[in-house]
Amino acid sequence: MAVKRLGAFLFACVLAAPAFAKGGTAMHFEPDLSNRQSLLRGARTFVNYCLSCHSAAFMRYNRLGLDLDIPGEVLKANLMFGTDKPGETMTVAMNPSDAERWFGVAPPDLSVTARARGADWLYTYFMTFYRDPARPTGVNNLAFNDVAMPHVLWELQGWQRPVYREEGGGAQAVRVIDHLELESPGLLNEEQYEATVRDLVNFLVYLGEPIKLKRYTIGVWVILYLLILLGIVYLLKREYWSDVH
Repeated sequence: MAVKRLGAFLFACVLAAPAFAKGGTAMHFEPDLSNRQSLLRGARTFVNYCLSCHSAAFMRYNRLGLDLDIPGEVLKANLMFGTDKPGETMTVAMNPSDAERWFGVAPPDLSVTARARGADWLYTYFMTFYRDPARPTGVNNLAFNDVAMPHVLWELQGWQRPVYREEGGGAQAVRVIDHLELESPGLLNEEQYEATVRDLVNFLVYLGEPIKLKRYTIGVWVILYLLILLGIVYLLKREYWSDVH
């Protein structure tokens, strides 16, 4: 059972060795949870390309609509499947046992992927799929070597191929991937695809902690309250001890 659970993590984009891209470093991405339009676009991409296999079982549709200010009719028409109800969680119809039998592992839930792996890793992951005929799916990934998940966004990005360089010399020389270059374009150009990935990762960061922005706001008010209370307590202390001194 433990081996099967480990395999499930190896199926998709939630576990990997350190992410590497051009120059051997992870691509940086700075989430912006205050950008509501980005979160809306990311939610649409998540529902269209991820939710068919990966669930987000810690998020309810009505909570998503409330946080992102999505009217109920728009939520049902654009982000929910026909049988889903607003109070239900974002689960998938695929039975985990069937998925395990078909794919060897069950696709993991993505509710807290961003908290587990970080926004930089996710951004690098979605940006660095490349053709690899040696893999069963025909693709590999710089952030997750020997990835089992196919490149579900290939239609948008197109196909990338690796460009190699040699390290070492003589008999010790080895070929390593230097960078990726676009082999055949997709529906989006490079800037548009990067924007789509940023929106998707932004949404995954939101999924990991929906209360984050409100928590920050509450924290500011709590600090202000404590500072005011400190001033009041100090004045009370001075008044209490004034007769003594």
